[in-house]
Amino acid sequence: MGASTLHNGSLSLLTDLYQLTMAQSYFQNKKFAPATFSLFVRAYPPHRSYFVSAGLEDVLDFLEDFALDSEAIEYLRSTRIFDADFLEFLKGLRFTGEVWAIPEGRLFFKDEPVLEITAPVIEAQLVETLVINQIHLATMIASKAARCAHAADGRAVVDFSLRRTHGADAGMKAARSSYLVGFSGTSNVLAGRRYGIPVVGTMAHSFVSSFEREIDAFRAYAASFPENSTFLIDTYDTVEGARKAVVVAREMEQSGHHLRGVRIDSGNLLSLGREVRRILDDAGLSEVKILGSGGLDEYDLLALSEAKAPYDSYGIGTKMGVSSDAPWLDMAYKLVEYDNRPVLKLSPGKASWPGKKQLFRAEDRQSRMEKDIVTLRDEELRGTEPLLKKVMENGRIREPCPSLEEIRENFFREFSRLDEAVKSIERPQNYPVEFSPRLQELKAECERHVA
Repeated sequence: MGASTLHNGSLSLLTDLYQLTMAQSYFQNKKFAPATFSLFVRAYPPHRSYFVSAGLEDVLDFLEDFALDSEAIEYLRSTRIFDADFLEFLKGLRFTGEVWAIPEGRLFFKDEPVLEITAPVIEAQLVETLVINQIHLATMIASKAARCAHAADGRAVVDFSLRRTHGADAGMKAARSSYLVGFSGTSNVLAGRRYGIPVVGTMAHSFVSSFEREIDAFRAYAASFPENSTFLIDTYDTVEGARKAVVVAREMEQSGHHLRGVRIDSGNLLSLGREVRRILDDAGLSEVKILGSGGLDEYDLLALSEAKAPYDSYGIGTKMGVSSDAPWLDMAYKLVEYDNRPVLKLSPGKASWPGKKQLFRAEDRQSRMEKDIVTLRDEELRGTEPLLKKVMENGRIREPCPSLEEIRENFFREFSRLDEAVKSIERPQNYPVEFSPRLQELKAECERHVA
């Protein structure tokens, strides 16, 4: 099963109205020439210094299946906005263009093209909204999750975000994007089925409070899952909950089973974690793991890591699933070439670079990432790696997308080569990005032409 988290059926109308009104005007003015649009992020959110490419597979699936079915055409007709000849044209419209993109799991930086689409201008224009929608969310969550995994300093992190993500599609993307960058599992069962991600869960406070005594809840759960029990111990008093967990763990041992872990979901996680670890160790239960959760993000994880908190893993939910401190990226999809003519935008704070592009990555002698160079598409830079790959041609995906496990391994390799100062959670350094002399000359020429 593919990566798509989108609903079945036509997505052709999942676009902004002005895409369609522009398309009609293109049509009436006989503008059918090829256009190239470039997708990039203009600026870093606070405390960010890198992005992780994600969401490409959903975009390619959408483009390959793009079509306006009869119901879509009839709806557009009912709006009384569009002319009959334009609607007739839309009936046979398919995406026939090409896509160059940075593969999922690779790092990229502001002002770098993460994706470029070349197609007849109407096709390239109509797909803009969904392309941004899908790449934006997946990339935003993957970048946030990568920071959480890094801040956990080797401890396992699990996606608990589904109940508070902004809709079902977002919940699926949070599970996939977080696993892509190093999370070890998800609570999202559908994501587990669809993507092959390990599913993880403990119990809720409602389960504990449904029993008259907390210890009876632990005993009942242990009886149901003797080889896979993690007790939630903070419903009433975390320390007392830990002591009751010890009692039940010893009872489990008498029948040949073992308590896997305990979870703390509230309070001062540092002090409670230390006290619970002491209680478990004093009882000879050093193998019982402690899971921390409860509104955590990378800033909390960094503080816990620096304090050497005795947690073995963390459940990360809301703040990762909605990227709470940076819930949007300044991502733009801009026309950079029309009918073989390079174009650009000069709006203050929203300027763009003209022309079809390539992106090259240079390494130092220790194989660490040194700098990126944005160039024109036909340039070559010896000793560097070209990052933009041709992934779609003539409206068809060129080769099967890599598996999620392959993307994950590619991310691990790349992230290990990024300087620690750029990975820093609170005051990161910016990674060097340069623009080739030819690209700079083209921009200057375009600026003179429109002046």
